[in-house]
Amino acid sequence: MGSYVLNFDFVFDNLGILLQGIVITLKLTAISGFIGIVVGFFVSLLAMSPYKFIRWPTIAYIEIFRCTPALVQLVWIFYCVPIFLGIYIDPIPMAILALSLNIAAYNAEAYRAAIQAIPSSHHDASIALGLTKRVYTLYVVFPQAFITAIPVLMTNMIGLLQQSALVAIVGIADLMYQAKNLATSSYRPIEVFTVAAVIYFMLSIPFSLLVTHLEKVLNRRIRGRS
Repeated sequence: MGSYVLNFDFVFDNLGILLQGIVITLKLTAISGFIGIVVGFFVSLLAMSPYKFIRWPTIAYIEIFRCTPALVQLVWIFYCVPIFLGIYIDPIPMAILALSLNIAAYNAEAYRAAIQAIPSSHHDASIALGLTKRVYTLYVVFPQAFITAIPVLMTNMIGLLQQSALVAIVGIADLMYQAKNLATSSYRPIEVFTVAAVIYFMLSIPFSLLVTHLEKVLNRRIRGRS
């Protein structure tokens, strides 16, 4: 490090600015995560449709968003969608759209695996009870698939929280954007980005602990049924 002397005073004096960024980061994560959980379920149903004209475009969407960098998706949606629509769209909704489409694709795969694990006897029972397909899907399939997929969904939320840092590249004042500005103005990149990394870790660790707990609970339930 040569003559570089660590000094975190500037960072601590500007924690309020980082806090503003944290609020934006959590807002993007919460809204996009909720949309991704809901939309992901319906995308999984479309991907399992018996009709090819529905199934194949849905699978194509899933694979495109799972096999291309999230940064490319964000930049493409941010700049290209307004051009196609011919209107200006606020950056926050554009970021939410990009992040939601990304996580919905990953969640769809988690739901699909969970749906395929539902015993066929449940479907037979729903037919015997005279349940409509809509009622069966919403009140039988979704609750079971959601519970089974929770660990994966929460893991995807951790990834979403981390990927939200990409919105800094399009000028949204999230935690990463504020940290970059502070590092530039203070010439203290080590201190600023270290604190930012610690904040991201502290925001992510509760999700990680929750995933571990839920996996243990689900494993106990599975063993209890066997």
